[in-house]
Amino acid sequence: MTTPSTNVLIRPGRIEDVETIHAAILRLGAHTGAHQEITSTPEDLRTYGFGENPAFSTLIAEVDGEFAGLCLHFPIFSTWMGRPGVYVQDLYVEDRFRGRRIGERLLRNVARECRKDGGAYLRLSVDSDNETAKAFYERLGIAWSSYEQVQKIVGDAFFAFADAPEE
Repeated sequence: MTTPSTNVLIRPGRIEDVETIHAAILRLGAHTGAHQEITSTPEDLRTYGFGENPAFSTLIAEVDGEFAGLCLHFPIFSTWMGRPGVYVQDLYVEDRFRGRRIGERLLRNVARECRKDGGAYLRLSVDSDNETAKAFYERLGIAWSSYEQVQKIVGDAFFAFADAPEE
């Protein structure tokens, strides 16, 4: 049984957190064995997360003023439900703070923010071989969707697709 941490502060990420956010994303990539896939830079996060029209938001968890974790998320919309929701791109908790329900607190805060704005759902993706994360999400009631599969196109293939002339 894990116990909640009583001295956890959850706050919005700020531009001065960019280096910390990026370092956490790199550690998340290393943890999942996909560090080689991360090509973002702190400058990318600064530009797209804290500019005039931010593409994402972050919540930062701190324990006694020390970085403990983050949740990077952005708004989405379901045409089937007719409601907004939130997509959690990255959830990360430092190893030494795991088991203190910090990840759960970050997700609940994101869900509350979404609900306050009329949202009705939360989505995220889990690496297919990350059994620990799957069990964590299942424990929180965030279930696997048996009727969906994530598809993507990235890099040069994306640019070629986007730049292809209309026929």
